[in-house]
Amino acid sequence: MLSIEIVPVRAFNDNYVWTLVNGGNAAVVDPGDAAPVLEYLRAHNLTLTAILNTHHHADHVGGNAALLQHFKVPVYGPHDERIATVTQRVGEGDSFMLDGIGVGLSVLEIPAHTRSHISFHNEDMLFCGDTLFACGCGRIFEGTPAQMHAALTKLMALPDRTRVYCGHEYTLSNIRFALAAEPANPLLADWEREAAAQRERGEVTLPSTIAREKAANPFVRCDQAGVMATASRRAGRPLTDAVSVLAEIRDWKNNF
Repeated sequence: MLSIEIVPVRAFNDNYVWTLVNGGNAAVVDPGDAAPVLEYLRAHNLTLTAILNTHHHADHVGGNAALLQHFKVPVYGPHDERIATVTQRVGEGDSFMLDGIGVGLSVLEIPAHTRSHISFHNEDMLFCGDTLFACGCGRIFEGTPAQMHAALTKLMALPDRTRVYCGHEYTLSNIRFALAAEPANPLLADWEREAAAQRERGEVTLPSTIAREKAANPFVRCDQAGVMATASRRAGRPLTDAVSVLAEIRDWKNNF
């Protein structure tokens, strides 16, 4: 494991700008707001060396332009003209060494939340934006339930130990929904107590891990009997495939 630090710089109400620090250098993931990033860099005497963007939403890319006024750095992001500040457009299977940090990352295309959403990963870390959350998944704005299921399946194929760094602090609300979607899952009550204690102390509930998501996240467990039964009851008809189950519980979560 490389000796880097991954720091959650808080932005807006519940966003995290994940900041990878190695020595005097830093790279940031999804800087929706430049101000807290610049404050953190100045406070710790760090030089920004790269920006990573997972998708085009303003709360993930809105700080790019202001950061680039201070640091002339590469911006890695998807093939999407809606992020005009991207200088290195990357897609499925691309790999690169993160400038100034010494970390190699690979790219997966995971559309559904947005049509061009990507993630950055290696065997130790996953930066997944708003596709996968701790115990949840993102809203489906520009894709389909089938695409979301495919994206989550792709992410669940990463090593169990991979740490999951998502874009928002949604863990507690996601666990509460998961308890409704799969009430017999014995892991959820423990996770809820742990996350509630972390939030009470003002701590971040992330990262999660791929192993934990496989065990407790209903959106990646849509082929499990408990989730299928709950989704079928809500739909008022038998749901027998994972995509239909995901579509049902995502709609439920939208109004939960």
